[in-house]
Amino acid sequence: MKEKFYPATKKTNTNRMMAQTNTFIMIHWLGGVFAGILSLTSCAEKSQTMNITEEKATANAVYSDPNYDTAYFGTGCFWCTEAIFQRLKGVVKVTSGYSGGTVPDPTYEEVCTGTTGHAETCRVLYNPSVISYDELLEVFWKTHDPTTLNRQGNDIGPQYRSVIFFTNPSQKEKAEHYKAALDKSGAFNNPIVTAIEPYRNFYSAENYHQDYYDQNGGQPYCRFVIAPKVEKFEKVFHSKLKTP
Repeated sequence: MKEKFYPATKKTNTNRMMAQTNTFIMIHWLGGVFAGILSLTSCAEKSQTMNITEEKATANAVYSDPNYDTAYFGTGCFWCTEAIFQRLKGVVKVTSGYSGGTVPDPTYEEVCTGTTGHAETCRVLYNPSVISYDELLEVFWKTHDPTTLNRQGNDIGPQYRSVIFFTNPSQKEKAEHYKAALDKSGAFNNPIVTAIEPYRNFYSAENYHQDYYDQNGGQPYCRFVIAPKVEKFEKVFHSKLKTP
């Protein structure tokens, strides 16, 4: 289970790295599966000196832009989820936080107990004229193991569950379609256990969790766990990446 920590103290281990490596072994095989599925569907850590009120006001303005849509994905530790999605063309902003629980505005320590009902989640703001929800779902399914219940690698507990929080009937339909099609195709050796739940709430995580990989690339967890995962993701989705 992931320990309570501050950015400089998070530890890594061989089992976690092996689990994440195994996830990407399936990617090339899944490519053909997704080609068929797509044909069936339509189409930081901020500076500590930044004024928090100003930051929240700016974020609210961005998320209320009518030209953008929002998706909510949980794939285990949100540091990895964030690092993946924020590199996609058409993704405007990714915020790490907590969704699906019953405790208002929980702390990281509370969520780590596994009793609040929240999942570590990333709120993905995207421009649908550049990248579609279908494409975001493809990235979601291919970058984590959706067959382990309440677990990703050695991160164990309901806060690490594989989950999609849909905000409208179209998102729900697409997510359920992908899940059913992947199960039917035999893409994974075990049944997919990803939860598809209606969006209820989202609470931004503490500031040090935001933009974690880009701000803390030298930390052991970033170098040995997140970096290899990002590198593999970039090879598979190179045509969908933002221009440096």
